[in-house]
Amino acid sequence: MPSVARPVAVVVAAGCLIALLTFGVRAGFGLFLGPMSAEMGWGRETFALALAIQNLLWGLGQPFAGALADRYGAGRVLAGGALLYAAGVALMAEASSPLVFNLSAGVMVGLGLSGASFSVALAAMTRMTPPSARGWVLGIGTAAGSLGQFLMVPLGQAFLAAYGWHTALFILSALILLAVPLAGVLRGRPDMGTGRQQSLGEALREAGGHRGYWLLLAGFFVCGFHVAFIQVHMPADLVDRGMAPTLGAWALATVGLFNVAGAYSAGLMGERFRKTGLLTAIYASRAVAIAAFVLLPLSPATTLLFSAVMGLLWLSTVPLTSGAVAVIFGQRYLGMLFGIVFFSHQIGAFLGAWLGGVSYDLTGSYESVWWLSVALGVFAALINWPIKVQPVVRAPLTGVAG
Repeated sequence: MPSVARPVAVVVAAGCLIALLTFGVRAGFGLFLGPMSAEMGWGRETFALALAIQNLLWGLGQPFAGALADRYGAGRVLAGGALLYAAGVALMAEASSPLVFNLSAGVMVGLGLSGASFSVALAAMTRMTPPSARGWVLGIGTAAGSLGQFLMVPLGQAFLAAYGWHTALFILSALILLAVPLAGVLRGRPDMGTGRQQSLGEALREAGGHRGYWLLLAGFFVCGFHVAFIQVHMPADLVDRGMAPTLGAWALATVGLFNVAGAYSAGLMGERFRKTGLLTAIYASRAVAIAAFVLLPLSPATTLLFSAVMGLLWLSTVPLTSGAVAVIFGQRYLGMLFGIVFFSHQIGAFLGAWLGGVSYDLTGSYESVWWLSVALGVFAALINWPIKVQPVVRAPLTGVAG
């Protein structure tokens, strides 16, 4: 049945809490790299590969999760994804070999995230709110994920310090389960409207033939590379360079805190200014910030300053990119079409997480990947500039949908 009208505040609160829990927990997985690798006798590539698989399968499953949510409603998809996600985190605590760790942290968590991710929640929230509020909803929904990073990463570090990584993972698994009842608020299918509707195949062919859509995919690939590399490897990199382990947790938390403002502002600004022009500015600013972090002497002050700047730019790409897809192609297949864009993001995340581990194991340093991140930021800034964000012009739909 179509989505039932619910108060906007209730819809937004439920969606934001889901984003906070599901994004916040996985944002702190990098804290476990050092202690788990040391205790299990694994190289860093082992841990990095599992999180790379997680990112890849999160992205691979996202178009399918989006398509299911488009057809059957987001509530069931979000609840099922949260259950699988929680089970995967619990099994991480019992991983006795790289294979089990890849299956739990990689496959189960990755596929669980594809159903329980904030992108599914965002698509549902925008459908269930008035068009005039959608920019605000995209911004605040994305900001909630970052607030989760700010709250959950230090909490995860506290659990890790107090109880060890086994128990900490079980506690985080239990917290993810809170998303299951919240998913019920976002239940219901999109309104199909009346008359002839665009088919799934038609929507895919339309997007596949749109140059701007491909450029959005390429730009979001870079976003994924940046986010995954920094989340997974920056805490360990800071320890390697003589900083306290708690600095890594506070660095990631600072990213999350400042992205609350960054993502929320991006959602609002995307309603007033050209979305792809803002994306160009964000990616160019990332390149400058990363280069400055590599070149400046390392200290807690420079680390937290870098984290604050990156926080403002972190997921501010999400409301702008998803908003551009919504404007160009409409709401009907938004979950699936943004899911495909998100898959590109996660291919970048796979490479960012994995190449960080490979680089460290081969050279004992992350410097080459930091500089690759700078180059990719410049590339993304250039390709977003020419994208025109305007609705596609469709011929009248006639006949029977195929």
